[in-house]
Amino acid sequence: MKINNSKKAFTLIEIMVVIIILGLLAAFVVPNVTGKSDEAKQKLVCVQMKSLNESLKMFRVDNGSYPTTEESLNALIANPDPDTYTTYSENGYIEGKKLPQDPWNRPYIYLNLEDKIELISLGSDGKEGGNGADKDQKLSECR
Repeated sequence: MKINNSKKAFTLIEIMVVIIILGLLAAFVVPNVTGKSDEAKQKLVCVQMKSLNESLKMFRVDNGSYPTTEESLNALIANPDPDTYTTYSENGYIEGKKLPQDPWNRPYIYLNLEDKIELISLGSDGKEGGNGADKDQKLSECR
């Protein structure tokens, strides 16, 4: 009868080589993946603003003008002034009667500048100005 005392296991060097390989892969992959999240959020802002713009256009067709800045985007959910907007759609102009938030969970800013509208998202920092993910995005700059 032969007794085999050898144990099958990884050596310290083999484990270190695997850890080094995983570290190198992470160093190349992580920077590429993290930048894509901000880019996707910025694209989502334009998609949402274009959708809001279509709802605002329907409001204008029915009522003859865009909501005022004071009436805000809330005018797409409920008639802000039944005396002024007598042909307001009884279901509103947003499905689900809930305004979308930007990807950073803040409301879009709506401005009516003499019947020219602008929608703005303040970016990831929530402050005016900024660069990269912090940059303000405007409907007029979306393609």
